[in-house]
Amino acid sequence: MVNGLANGTDSPSGRLWAISDLHVALAENQRFAEALEPASPADWLLVAGDVAETVGTVARTLEVLAGRFAQVVWVPGNHELWTHPSDPVQLRGDERYQHIVSLCRQSGVLTPEDPYPIWPHGKSGPVVIAPLFVLYDYSFMPEGARSPEEGLAIAHEAGIVATDEYLLHPDPYPGRAEWCAARAQYSEKRLAEIDPSLPTVLVNHFPLVREPTRILRYPEFAQWCGTTRTADWHLRFRAEAVVYGHLHIPRTTWHDGVRFEEVSLGYPREWGRRDRRPALRQILPA
Repeated sequence: MVNGLANGTDSPSGRLWAISDLHVALAENQRFAEALEPASPADWLLVAGDVAETVGTVARTLEVLAGRFAQVVWVPGNHELWTHPSDPVQLRGDERYQHIVSLCRQSGVLTPEDPYPIWPHGKSGPVVIAPLFVLYDYSFMPEGARSPEEGLAIAHEAGIVATDEYLLHPDPYPGRAEWCAARAQYSEKRLAEIDPSLPTVLVNHFPLVREPTRILRYPEFAQWCGTTRTADWHLRFRAEAVVYGHLHIPRTTWHDGVRFEEVSLGYPREWGRRDRRPALRQILPA
C-alpha cells in the first residue's frame, strides 16, 4: 500500500465497468442485477449507490457481485441511507452508513472509507479509483432563490419534495447540509493526498457539477442532487472520468474536457424513454 492506496489486481488485462441505481427491490431490476457478469476475470465493477433501501438487501446484492467481479467498489446513494419503516435495521444517519461499510468489508467490497485502489490498466498507466460519499447541501438552488431556505420553499410550493426529507436522517449532524460539509471536507483532504502524478476516476452517487441537473423535468429537485463544494474537483484532482448516478438520466457528457458518466439503471418505466436498453457502462479503457 503506497500513499494510502491499495494495490489492484496483477492481471494484465481487464475492464472497469460501472452501474448505479439498481433498485433491486423491483423484480425486473433484481433480475438485471442477478444477470450481471464480468467480461473477463480481471474486470472491476463500480456501484455508484442506490442498490436498495434495506441493509440486508444492499449487503446481499453487493456480496453476490463481489463473488463475480475481481473487485467491487461501492459508494452510498440516498436510498441506502434511508431509515425505511420496512427495514429491520433501524439505524440512522452516519451510524447506518458505517454499519453498511462494515458489511461491505466482510465481502471484500471497497467503500469511501477504505484506501483508494489503483486500476492498473489505464491508457497511460495506473489510475486511482476514488469512491466518494458527498451528500447535498441545497446549494443547487432553483431560479429566483437567494438562499437554500428560499429554494426549499419554492420546491414545497411546487409540490417537489424529496423523500429524503422524511427518511434520510443526518444524525449526529443537525442537518443534511452539515453532514455534507463534513463529508466534503473529509473527501477533499483524502483526494489531496493522492500522488499528484496519478490521474483519477472519481465515483460519487450525486453529480459533482450542477450542469447535468439542468435537464431535470422538475428543476426544483436539483437541490437534492449535489453541492457546489465539488464543482472543481474533476480538475483539481486530475479526473480521467467522473462516475455518478441519482438522476436516472444515463448519458455521457463533457465538462472542462473531462468525461462524466451517468450510469444509473433506474426504474423499468424509464427504460422505454431511452435510446438504448440498460447495460453496464465501460469506464476504462475509454
